[in-house]
Amino acid sequence: MKTVKVAGENRKHKVSVYALSTCIWCKLTKQFLNENRVEYEYVDVDLCSAEDRDAIRREITDRGGSFSFPTVIVDDKILITGFRKDRLKEVLEI
Repeated sequence: MKTVKVAGENRKHKVSVYALSTCIWCKLTKQFLNENRVEYEYVDVDLCSAEDRDAIRREITDRGGSFSFPTVIVDDKILITGFRKDRLKEVLEI
């Protein structure tokens, strides 16, 4: 699975993003994180192998989420589905 790490000055939290390469909401989520200098890593799920997509689906659903995009996981505990700027600000303390 190809994970891309994006450097940022804000490293208070571990942030992982599961996205689709063509999804506008996914792009807005990444843009929001970039604008707020949040360090994060992301995977464009649609560019993964079927095996990796299945593993990602299991990870998201095992955490109680639905397999939709974007899905943001903060500190391996908090799952945010969709572009939820308000929730991201709250959880990331920005």
